[in-house]
Amino acid sequence: MSSEVILYPNNLNPASSGCLGIKGYILVPPADLEVVRKELVHHQRLTHQEPGCLVFEVTESESEPGRFDVYEVFVDQAAFDAHQARMKSSRWGAVSVHIERHYQILSENF
Repeated sequence: MSSEVILYPNNLNPASSGCLGIKGYILVPPADLEVVRKELVHHQRLTHQEPGCLVFEVTESESEPGRFDVYEVFVDQAAFDAHQARMKSSRWGAVSVHIERHYQILSENF
């Protein structure tokens, strides 16, 4: 049995530091799938550059077309809010407008 180890920058433990995260998935309509795949690469790069981003993973399902699993962790609420604001005003915000989002907010148990 293998276990996944996530390394956080600066030895920060999200569960004990006031971090905020989301975990879940998005469902992309078939008509939007190609453009979403292309823009997602850019969106991920920009998100990883945000000062408060600790983890940002979006992985396309191999078994369910149009499903992408999402896991994000930010240093605090302000960093998460800044990410949301940037995202909404970006090309990703426009491209992903029809995406169905299913998220759980995490404030502990990362």
